[in-house]
Amino acid sequence: MSNDFALESIEVSSSPRERFVEYLQSRGKRVTQQRLQLVDHIFESHDHFDADELILSVGKLSDSKISRATVYRTLDELVDAGLLRAMTLTGRRVYEHDYGYPQHDHLHCKKCDKLIEFASDELVALREAVAREHGFRVTGHRLIISGVCAECAQKQNRRHSPLDLV
Repeated sequence: MSNDFALESIEVSSSPRERFVEYLQSRGKRVTQQRLQLVDHIFESHDHFDADELILSVGKLSDSKISRATVYRTLDELVDAGLLRAMTLTGRRVYEHDYGYPQHDHLHCKKCDKLIEFASDELVALREAVAREHGFRVTGHRLIISGVCAECAQKQNRRHSPLDLV
């Protein structure tokens, strides 16, 4: 795929950890080591994930003692704080980074659940034109285009061989 639809980076003034601590303190909530460990772990890499995947990956950390309830509660707080965005795909709640990432949309493969991120100036221009026509003030949007990715389509269309039965 060409880079015409690649996401550009956004510079932010504070780290996700600092922003989360600020959020917790503004709500009178405790800043615990487990919450900080989770936010650091989540923002180490930019991946889409669900709660179960996070629980598995956090469980692999040697010094981690974070309960399932803490993970779910912290995910909700990270969404409320504007650090994560949640979306429901094929019946599961999937999270992605929101803080420090530009407005973007997704292609979702219904076969393998892969998410492909893209940004499109043309789509934003269309959104703005439609909003203008209706006197609508846009605060954001989310577009998820469902279909089948190239890899799954290739698997689906290839000829079957006798070895497939083994």
